[in-house]
Amino acid sequence: MRDISWVKDSIFYHIYPIGAFDCPRENKGEETAGHRILKMIDWIPHMTDLGINAIYLGPIWESGTHGYDTFDYYKLDTRLGTNEDFKKVVDECHNAGIKVVLDGVFNHVGRGHKAFLDVKEKREASPYKDWIAGINFGGNNWYNDGFSYECWSGAQELVKLNYWCEDVNKHILEAVAMWIDEFDIDGLRLDAADCIQRDFFKRLKKFTEEKKSTFWLMGEIIHGDYNVYVNDEMLDAVTNYECWKGIYSSHNDHNYFEINYAMKRQWGLGGIYSGKYLYNFVDNHDVNRIYTLLKEKENIFPVYTLLFTMPGLPSIYYGSEWGIEGDKNAGQGDYALRPAIEIEKMDNPELIDHIKSLAETRKSSEALKRGIYEEVQVKNETLVFARVLDDEYAVVALNNTADEKKLVFDYRGQHHEIDLPPHGSKILKC
Repeated sequence: MRDISWVKDSIFYHIYPIGAFDCPRENKGEETAGHRILKMIDWIPHMTDLGINAIYLGPIWESGTHGYDTFDYYKLDTRLGTNEDFKKVVDECHNAGIKVVLDGVFNHVGRGHKAFLDVKEKREASPYKDWIAGINFGGNNWYNDGFSYECWSGAQELVKLNYWCEDVNKHILEAVAMWIDEFDIDGLRLDAADCIQRDFFKRLKKFTEEKKSTFWLMGEIIHGDYNVYVNDEMLDAVTNYECWKGIYSSHNDHNYFEINYAMKRQWGLGGIYSGKYLYNFVDNHDVNRIYTLLKEKENIFPVYTLLFTMPGLPSIYYGSEWGIEGDKNAGQGDYALRPAIEIEKMDNPELIDHIKSLAETRKSSEALKRGIYEEVQVKNETLVFARVLDDEYAVVALNNTADEKKLVFDYRGQHHEIDLPPHGSKILKC
């Protein structure tokens, strides 16, 4: 019997290991090899102190550059270390009560993957030719290989796999089995999930359920109806990009109507995602840091309050608990979002304490973890909402301005008058 109830209690921490642990940008084999993944063990006390009990790790499998160009699904990237190193990391995380979720980059591979290299060498005679989606030996590509193929988003270094080929399905499922059997991982985040045939997700869910009944599947989906992917047959969750945009722009524009509408639509009474636990975030490895996005930096405090009290699963992207900045449009591209960090040198005690308090409050409230969303009072500059589970509820009040705000409202037969400090928030548990 499948049981992923642990997810409902989770507070995630998202790490991009190749960046966080200062790996060289290009994998040059022995020249760039190291045991950098072991640094993660030193991060565990910080994570548990924050209240983290689940980690989502960006790509860790052998690749050529950024990790999303996989060469080998069965091997840790040599820049990060060895499979034995990673086993130590997972064991230490589990000993600390932290679940481990890996990034499953299954839509495409890098040009260094064995299947692609064999096709380059043997062309039509390669037993792997059916692994490559849209392969055309009468075409060509940027690299002048003498054939063309489908790729991710026009990036020909990312070769799309053909899931109509049974051997591709087996290759991926056997890799997943290895990481479960040998490392006891707890779930997968599925990269570019909207690009992969949905039948594969149905097969993956059944396969992982038989392997480990508590195994969790989350997909990267940006637009559209999340119910297409989050259902009993396919995935358990997806990335909630709709609310990501609403969170920061509601604060920047002093317009809480935007995020209130999104949360009511998703999780209010009769909400389209009622009962589903989407993966919420305020930044990640693909989008600018929240501290960079915010026009008024002090709004970082109500932003995190909202992240921890809205329905769904809260996730912190490494470094943002200290309010670091990162702008992908400033010249460095995605590298600006994925820096190396020495946690012992980081310092922002006010924000750290705020997040710790939010984590403790969330863990102690079933309503905040599982309750539906109810609008109480919405104005441009202030928002009051409730999370309700049976007879338990929590009321959350937010202020996105530099002014003190006095809020007066009635909820469930009780009269409330709340003074909110500038860029402040309060949580009333009942």
